[in-house]
Amino acid sequence: MSDKTNAFGGEGVALIVPEVRSGRETLPAELCLEIYRLMVRSRVMEERMIKMSKSGQGYFWIGGPGEEAFNTCLGLQVKKGRGPAYDYLHLHYRNSATLVAMGMPLIDALRQMAMTATDPHSMGRNFPGHYACRDWNVLPISSVVEVQYVMAPGTALVQKRYGGDGITIVSGGEAGTAEGDFASCMIWSTRPGNELPVLMIVTNNGWGISTPACTQHSEKHIIDRGKAFGIRGEVVDGNDVIASWHAIRRGMDYCRRERRPYMIEAKVSRLYGHSSSSGAQRVRNEVDPLELFEDKLTQAGLLDLITIEHLREEALAEVEAAVEQVLTEPMPQPSDVEKYTYAPSPVDAVYPEDYTGLPGS
Repeated sequence: MSDKTNAFGGEGVALIVPEVRSGRETLPAELCLEIYRLMVRSRVMEERMIKMSKSGQGYFWIGGPGEEAFNTCLGLQVKKGRGPAYDYLHLHYRNSATLVAMGMPLIDALRQMAMTATDPHSMGRNFPGHYACRDWNVLPISSVVEVQYVMAPGTALVQKRYGGDGITIVSGGEAGTAEGDFASCMIWSTRPGNELPVLMIVTNNGWGISTPACTQHSEKHIIDRGKAFGIRGEVVDGNDVIASWHAIRRGMDYCRRERRPYMIEAKVSRLYGHSSSSGAQRVRNEVDPLELFEDKLTQAGLLDLITIEHLREEALAEVEAAVEQVLTEPMPQPSDVEKYTYAPSPVDAVYPEDYTGLPGS
């Protein structure tokens, strides 16, 4: 690589470094650039979805701008696959960057935003950000706040019995930790002799819809609630890519090795408010993790203004082409209402001769 080109082939960068540092921790430069590219794609996708909600191309938006740093690092470290040998994910509706990092095509998220029948996650039946992917052990995301925490011990129990190093990852916001489901997860993951490999993640953006967290939480940190159950954990700056990567790595390593729960509280931003219901206007007094990482990579000599603009234009072109295609795709029909609601489905499928689940059998 020439000393006059950056890692993406752009001109004007004189310094190429093998790694990028944050405090005492580092990440390889190549990995940092890949994380940055994924963060840009996730941000551009979310911003286009907000426009769709305001233009009538979609009906409602909720997502994760401001959480890209932490969630991209999470998605890249998941042991991806199907079944108990791999990681199970019980996520919430701000985890778009996690799915993008795992390899989800942007068009699939946009299909869910437009509620088309081609939406592979819900066939146009669910809100955006409510993903489901059986091949990656991503369980269907629910709009009911925090129910994922009480489901997580179930998959973790299967993994504990199965053996191997697969873990269960569950993520939610700090407001939802007031729900009993959060306490149930701590209880069922720490029963003496039956501890479970659950990585409990709380992305703390400081708000529960419009209620400040500081008016609701008397504990200093959310992870303090795990101390009574012997759950180890840490608080991390979720806007710092390098710090987030290593916090996730430590948590995953502990769960895989010890087969016990671990808790991470990531302090993140909420850049467009709660959802389109509150206007989804850009919040200017919040820290932008994309800008922070952009500055760090620029100072390290890995990015320049030309490359930054190129990557954003590339992502915009990808998203606009996807939206153009999505808007031509079919919408769900009334006759689809029972498809994939009951099993087996559809009702006119050809069943095995020994199947005894049909009405009247």
